[in-house]
Amino acid sequence: MEEYHVNLANWEKQRENERRRLLMEEVELHQKDEYWWKRLNNKLTERKRPKNMESGVGKWVSYLKREKKLDSLVGHRPTAPPAPKGLYIYGNVGSGKTMLMDMFYSATKGIVKHRRRYHFHEAMLRINEQMHKIWKNQIEEKPLQSTIAGWIMSLPFDTKAKEWLAAEERYKQEVQMKNILPAVADMFFLDGEENEKGASILCFDEIQTVDVFAIVALSGILSRLLSSGTIIVATSNRAPKDLNEAGMQKEIFQKLVSKLEEHCEKVLIGSEIDYRRFIAQKSENQVHYFWPIEKEAMNEFEKKWHDVTGRFGGRIISNTISVMFGRTLEVPQSFDGVARFTFEYLCGRPLGAADYIAVAENFHTVFISDIPVMSMRIRDKARRFITLIDELYNHHCCLCCLASSSIDELFQGTEEGTLFDLESFQFETETEGGRLRRNVLAEGRVSSGGAPSGITSILSGQEEIFAFQRAVSCDSSLLLVASCDIIII
Repeated sequence: MEEYHVNLANWEKQRENERRRLLMEEVELHQKDEYWWKRLNNKLTERKRPKNMESGVGKWVSYLKREKKLDSLVGHRPTAPPAPKGLYIYGNVGSGKTMLMDMFYSATKGIVKHRRRYHFHEAMLRINEQMHKIWKNQIEEKPLQSTIAGWIMSLPFDTKAKEWLAAEERYKQEVQMKNILPAVADMFFLDGEENEKGASILCFDEIQTVDVFAIVALSGILSRLLSSGTIIVATSNRAPKDLNEAGMQKEIFQKLVSKLEEHCEKVLIGSEIDYRRFIAQKSENQVHYFWPIEKEAMNEFEKKWHDVTGRFGGRIISNTISVMFGRTLEVPQSFDGVARFTFEYLCGRPLGAADYIAVAENFHTVFISDIPVMSMRIRDKARRFITLIDELYNHHCCLCCLASSSIDELFQGTEEGTLFDLESFQFETETEGGRLRRNVLAEGRVSSGGAPSGITSILSGQEEIFAFQRAVSCDSSLLLVASCDIIII
């Protein structure tokens, strides 16, 4: 892989040098063409096309011709050497998929230089962030004179010719912007200070295709990484072919599935046991999930909060933490890695995965009070709560809760209705200003064990059931971790 990256760098450098040489040849040729100058100044009024005028669609045709010439002069992009197959681990919640992946990731430390581990939410946010940076750089263009690259300014051509060269440079960037995902994929393994290249491994937890963007982004990113020699170890609740039961973007999705099946061995973790819940239920440690919201449970919750406060001996303060995309989040009560929130504060406002990742990265222990039973009336809050639990679990945080019901009954719904209805399941990601929809044809409730009963989804209702099962499983595990770790810290 090191040799491949050296060859790739040389190929890119040679291709760029040849591209500039071809552009300079075109300028020299055009300067002798009076019609070219007229076209450049939009003064071509003759109805008859000059013999030497470009046919077709102008810049696009010129660009394609130039790229074709470069292929013949420099050759196509170097091919990465055959890589060992990765792994695609799938199965029920709590069956050990993430644990196995994380054991493997830990074992690569000091052996594989370029390695990354992402959870689905974190990966999507990173993709969005990189796309935003590229688009922002493209939009915030400076005046024409300052955008002309240094190599163009030093050429022995007049201003009009240099402006044409600068326009061709901008057009190349515009074409690349239309196929932005490969550029984003190339930034997945950038190492800040160092830029050495070598073998790379990507561990991707909880692959999902929750919407069209996820399908398109994952297809583009993973295809680029796999074709560039990256080894992927992924986990999911479903086999690759079953990820998109809604049938969104079938052609693009099929390319993603083909790539995964070509480059990864599929391994089914067939256990029906949710080990996170099993261990939590067998634990004899202290309880860290208090319910219902009545005097006795409230007193126990407050006692736990004051016990932890006293143990750390810190002063409770309000705090502000940084969030992705330049945002911040106010933390009403915190001290020395421990934070306290209400459910409404974290899940009743337009927050998203980026905010919950920031919470998980800044606090090892999180207290959440006033958690209601989820229903269709608060379906957007329910989805945020699931994302929050995902991230706290993913970052190995401790959790202490005060809720209206037991964990098993938390997602069963209220008199206002179950979490599923016959027409739709919809939630908003207000932070990003987007809307994701779930159309579900369903009857019944989620049973006490978290399993679906009477669900007949034609889009992605099943995806939400997976999410609820995972949230219940993670919640149980987080509470067990809390009962073990608070004493150790």
